[in-house]
Amino acid sequence: MAETILITGVSFGLGHGLAKVYLEQGATVYGCSRNAPEELIAQGLIFQAIDLADAERGQPALAEWLSGVAQFDTVILNAAKLGEIRDMQATPLSDLRETMEINVWANKWLLDTLFTEERSVQQVVAISSGASLSGSRGWNGYSLSKAALNMLIQLYAGEQPRTHFTSLAPGLVDTAMQDYLTNLPADERYKPLAILKAAKGTEQMPDGETCARRLIGAFPELRQRTSGSYADIRKL
Repeated sequence: MAETILITGVSFGLGHGLAKVYLEQGATVYGCSRNAPEELIAQGLIFQAIDLADAERGQPALAEWLSGVAQFDTVILNAAKLGEIRDMQATPLSDLRETMEINVWANKWLLDTLFTEERSVQQVVAISSGASLSGSRGWNGYSLSKAALNMLIQLYAGEQPRTHFTSLAPGLVDTAMQDYLTNLPADERYKPLAILKAAKGTEQMPDGETCARRLIGAFPELRQRTSGSYADIRKL
């Protein structure tokens, strides 16, 4: 029986790759993002334009879109904002608030919406990051939000025992986010930049589709781990 999948942030990068691979596998795929991925829609993606930074409009739109969908095999919370690499002292609160809105609070109202109507959700995978643990200088709102996301997933795991939850760091993925990071000038204050620049264009930084295939292959293994835990694909 074909799986039913929900993915956020499907317009590009890892989310686009995940949707593409699942569609190739014959899954029924629901995907949302601000911009429409026309080529995926042509392949059968069930798409809804939703701005995750706008809870007031986004949550009712999500609820209406998913009304009547009785179950999801896998939900992948992928959409995220990086923010500008700079020191915390130089980062405006407005930027930090927007990053938290997209990377954390949107996932809260999305999960709250999913667990209405007695909907069955077998597995939730939240795309986290090694930055949630490393605390690297310059990553600021991204690190804060991904650390909070890890805890959000752990808290929901305690409330929803019929669903398996994981926060998963996907490793380096060659996306628009990496284009921004690797094009920044070298700066010894922000040490990960040198690592990213060296990995760009190598097997250490696969494209979204290649990474998606590896992640999808690992999702069943995640279910053998404690629900609500954090995992890094590079250590599985």
